Amino acid sequence: MEESKLDLEAIAQKCNLFEGDTEEVIRNINALDETYERDNLVLIYNYFLTICKNPDVLMTVIRCCDRFRDKSSVSPLLDILLQKNEDIGINKEKLINVRVLCAKAIANIKDTSAVTPLLYSLNNKYENYKVRFACADALGRIGDKYAVAPLIDVVKDENEKSVYLRESAASALGMLGDSRAVEPLVSILETKQGIIDKFTFLKERVIEALGKMKLEQNQRVFNALKSSLMDESPQIRINAIEALMESDFEDAYDAIKGCLADEDDEVKKNALIALYNLVGRKILDEVIKEPSYSDVLKVEAVSIIDEYEIDENDEMARRIRRELDG
Repeated sequence: MEESKLDLEAIAQKCNLFEGDTEEVIRNINALDETYERDNLVLIYNYFLTICKNPDVLMTVIRCCDRFRDKSSVSPLLDILLQKNEDIGINKEKLINVRVLCAKAIANIKDTSAVTPLLYSLNNKYENYKVRFACADALGRIGDKYAVAPLIDVVKDENEKSVYLRESAASALGMLGDSRAVEPLVSILETKQGIIDKFTFLKERVIEALGKMKLEQNQRVFNALKSSLMDESPQIRINAIEALMESDFEDAYDAIKGCLADEDDEVKKNALIALYNLVGRKILDEVIKEPSYSDVLKVEAVSIIDEYEIDENDEMARRIRRELDG
């Protein structure tokens, strides 16, 4: 069917969009694939976004748009995200879920024209927290450097009521990978040192973000990550191990190696895996040979050999395996 002859209102009527049973309408929408080509489907879905009132049907339409990720869908998706259709007539909680899905679909399109509206929702402290999280994530995924400074402001904002939003902003900065974010992220690790519970997840996200960046030989960054190896949270210690593994710091190996004596078994095992990624088989042989290392580490070393260093003649690994099996 030619685009000029596409009767969008008639298609909506045929799908029973206005008064049909929800499941029936969703089936009708999904069946459109059998009749229309991609470009016309995009037009149809975009039109449905502007007129649909049923939240479950809207979710289906948004997912359909997400399959094609066409830039023409950004505008109707943003209208829903920003609630420009004030008479949309949807239950408030369901509308929040619809708007969150809109933000995710917008992120997948990666159109930089959406950055300013997303920042508007992110910075609106009266906005629902789920929507603000989704907007922070979308900004990271779109990858526009214009979002870096506003996201840094969110991460640094001690008056922000939602520490979870600061976590989302930190994750977004990690995705953006801009060096401007390094210093404020490190500052959080330094100022929250020894503070647990409320800021544990924030520190986890900050370390993850630093791990995604191309870290230069910044001694302050290294010191902050090294200090995090002694944090009270095992997960933070694990995250710090991974960040150091991904870095180019000369002393990363020695810092991580100290974690082989950690009191937590998962931290020990993650440290061994990181060291193996850095130097290869020799650390496994050291752990297997030296009696000072725990059985947990010896088992992990043998397991790594079994998975990545398969050698039927590996007598050392087979002997240790027999000893550990009793």
